[in-house]
Parts: sequence; structure tokens; C-alpha cells
Amino acid sequence: MAVVLAAAALLPVGSASADPVPPGSGPQAELAPQDSEPQAELARQDSEPQAELAPQDSEPQAELARQDSEPQAGPVPPGSGPQAELARQDSEPQAGPVSPDSEPQAGPVSPDSEPQAELARQDSEPQAGPVPPDSGPQAGLVPGIPLGLPPLWQTDTPDQALAPEVYTPSAEEDAVEPEDAPQEAYDSVEYVDPIDALGGVKCSEETGPRQRQVEQWLKLPVDGEQSAADCRAIRAFQKKHGIKPAIGFAGPLTWSTMQLVTARKNPNADKKCPVRAYRVACVDLDRQLTWVQDGKKVVFGPAPIRSGRKGYGTRTGWHAVYWRHKNHVSTLYKSRMPYAQFFSGGQAFHGVYGNIFSPVGSMGCVNMRLAEARRLWRVLKQNDRVYVWGHRQEA
Repeated sequence: MAVVLAAAALLPVGSASADPVPPGSGPQAELAPQDSEPQAELARQDSEPQAELAPQDSEPQAELARQDSEPQAGPVPPGSGPQAELARQDSEPQAGPVSPDSEPQAGPVSPDSEPQAELARQDSEPQAGPVPPDSGPQAGLVPGIPLGLPPLWQTDTPDQALAPEVYTPSAEEDAVEPEDAPQEAYDSVEYVDPIDALGGVKCSEETGPRQRQVEQWLKLPVDGEQSAADCRAIRAFQKKHGIKPAIGFAGPLTWSTMQLVTARKNPNADKKCPVRAYRVACVDLDRQLTWVQDGKKVVFGPAPIRSGRKGYGTRTGWHAVYWRHKNHVSTLYKSRMPYAQFFSGGQAFHGVYGNIFSPVGSMGCVNMRLAEARRLWRVLKQNDRVYVWGHRQEA
């Protein structure tokens, strides 16, 4: 009887895991009930006669090993079962469920003994604080010239994801003008293929993400494939408009500049922004442009913008400027949003201290270069209407 109790004491009792895996931790959690059986059942099997321990689930090799280790061909005499069972457990790999402290098995084991369970538990734990959302796919493009600016997420997500707490700023607060942007913040630097960014390229052989649009604008054969003739024409346009590096790559800045050049004479030539007797701020997501018209007269713009990316799109339709805050700071990311003019929840016109021609969009706001955000601040007033339409194309 003492031997039987000692053998039972060697087996763990209760749950196989000291810390339960949080719900919803993935496929590993689904496997856990199948891999761990009640420990009382295992203890009972070890303490019963050997006839009860017939190897139903074990492999043929385990059966042969047991036959070699047992001296009798017939039933094991009572009282010798537990000792023989312990000896066999020490000398053979287990085919069925095992304790979490045993060696790794070929089949599924307890979730806490696998690295995936640890990763799943880490993923399910709440973060210590808000983490800036992933800046999204960059389409494999990088700045053609090192910008020397803060990391992308610091200039890519300066948005107020939730509606701000509205209050009336004091005269002293409103008298403070936002800090100017660094001189290099708005350099006309194109995003290019990483191969071209290495330097030494005079004319890019790479097909750009705006290849077809640029070919059509330049009245070139439209096939969506870079050619020597395409490169020469694109490069000439880039040199004329100060885009660097002027290597003929059809990137987002080149295409945006073409859109702006076309819109300068009459941004509402297609009549997509409704004409009213009052001021309307027009936001064209298709061309990534904004302007303000009072009746048919354009009183601001057009100016380039960066609207919301996929999953964080700038909301279309009619809105109204409901709060203006010159020195707003995002309560979520603690990023500056100078000259913020909120028109839909947490979405606003505001300046940014970085390149607005990045391949991906904002977190929903209408991002502008600081000087243009300042001019728009002087044009729009509380309750002015805003009309948004179209869809931003990711690079």
C-alpha cells in the first residue's frame, strides 16, 4: 500500500497549468481540453492491476517493450503491478497524455508547455498605453533622399481619433501661434523604389505606382510599364517642378504635383463640389486636393492634402466646422495638430510637421502643409460647411 501511495504522489493533481490561458488565445486554447485529461484518472490507472492497463492507445513498439520488461507471460501477480508500471514509465516514452513537466511529445501537449501559448497570452494582454497604429503598407517605397525627420509614425499619425473635448480657448491661448515647421519638412522629395534610393541612378528603370496616370498626363503611350522614353519625360517634369531625385520615377509626389497643376485654373471644373450661396470647403479625395469656394468664386486653394488611409477613411458627405483649436494636441498620440478645424467627430483640417505625400494616408484627418493650414484657418469660420467626396488611392 505504501508503494501505491508513493507512485500516486508522483503524479500532478488538478490543472496541468498554473496560469490558465486567457479565452480566445487562438488554436492552442482549442486544443487544451483534448490534450490534458483529469489527473485523478491517470492516478487511478497507475494504481489498478495491469489487466486494466492494457495498451489500447499505445503504439506497437510500446507493447513489445512491455513484453520484454515483464518476466511473466501471464497475468502480473497482485501487488507487483505499480512497481512494474513505474519501471516501464521510466524506460518508455508515453503514448498518451503526460505531465507538463515531461519531455516534449510528438503529439499535442498542454498549451502552457508550447511557445505559441505564451505568445497567445502576450497578445491577449492589454497594452500599457496607446500604441500608434501601424503606418500601413508602404508599397515598398522609401524617400529618394534621406529626410532627416522624426520616425514616420511621429508625423504619420498626428490625428485625434476620437471627438475632442470642446471648450472655448482663452484669448491668451489663441494669441500663441503654432511653431513653424523645420525647413526641410516640406522638401519636394519623391518616394522611390529602394533600389533607386541607393543613389547613382540617372534614369529609373522601375515602374512607379502612378505609372499609368503619369503616362496619360504626359500624353505618352499608356501601358503601365516604365520605358526609356517615359523616364526622360517624367524626369523633365520633375526638374521643372523641383522634385528630387529627378530620376523619372512615377511616384506619389510626381502625380500629386500634376493633379495640382491641372486644378489651379479651376479646381471645380468637373462640378463635383456643390455651389452654394455660402462658403463651402471642398475636399476631393480622388485628387487629394482641397479648396474653399464662396458661390462660384474660389477663395482658397487648391492645396494638396493627405486624407485617411484604408480603414481610417475621411468621412464623405456634408459636414460643418464645429470647433477650431489653433494649438490642438492629440489626446491619443500627444502629437501636435496645429490650426485644427474639426468637422466630423475627431476628423479635422490641420497642419503636419512632415511630408504629406507619403504612400499611405492619415488616420482620418485632412493633413496639410503648415503654411496652407494657416491660410485655411484665416478663411474658414465656425459653422462653415464642408463637403467631402471620392476615394483615396493607396500607393
